[in-house]
Amino acid sequence: MTESEGQPLSNQGNFPRPFQTPDRVTSIVDNEHIVRSAFTNSPQKGFEALFRLYYLPLCSHAVRFVYTREVAEDIVGEVFYQLWKTGSYATIQHTYRTYLYAAVRHRAYNYLRDELTGNRTPASLDDIDETSLDETPQTLIEYDETFQRVEKVIHELPPQCQRIFLMSRFENRKNQEIADELGLALKTVEAHMARALQQLRRVFLPIGLFLFLPFH
Repeated sequence: MTESEGQPLSNQGNFPRPFQTPDRVTSIVDNEHIVRSAFTNSPQKGFEALFRLYYLPLCSHAVRFVYTREVAEDIVGEVFYQLWKTGSYATIQHTYRTYLYAAVRHRAYNYLRDELTGNRTPASLDDIDETSLDETPQTLIEYDETFQRVEKVIHELPPQCQRIFLMSRFENRKNQEIADELGLALKTVEAHMARALQQLRRVFLPIGLFLFLPFH
């Protein structure tokens, strides 16, 4: 699926105007050059340019993998925050675009994994290995297929089981709260959660864990 780009930087502030061309690749190269030039003059200005160029497209990209715009914005915001806090913007060897899209994808999948399993893994960009950013078309297909499998399993759960699972994992409700709201016994809620997690594990195990490991 195509990753939409933001408006050219030349239309967003007092930056050099790149050569206007309909060619998408040339546009990406021009924007990359402008951002790197801005970083050379001032890290803060470079970071502001990077944020203006990619924040909205990255949010639109992340929302494909998570269930709400708010979560997508949180994920993208955290990627930018870590990028600035760690100073890793100064050592990126790939294009900024490649780095940011890959980082958002990994963080979105880690979020999905954590929400489904109930395990919380601290996320950081401190130890990113840029060799892991060399994503092939096949890797991107596997990402999409994994998400689709997870979504299919959730949608195929019995209605009551699905509702309880989503309340637990995506509304952060405790089992007792769910039981009280739905008028169910606590053990009934726990049984539904166990069933949902069992179904999801059957999806994860054949795929392998590489997609769901922390992004190091």
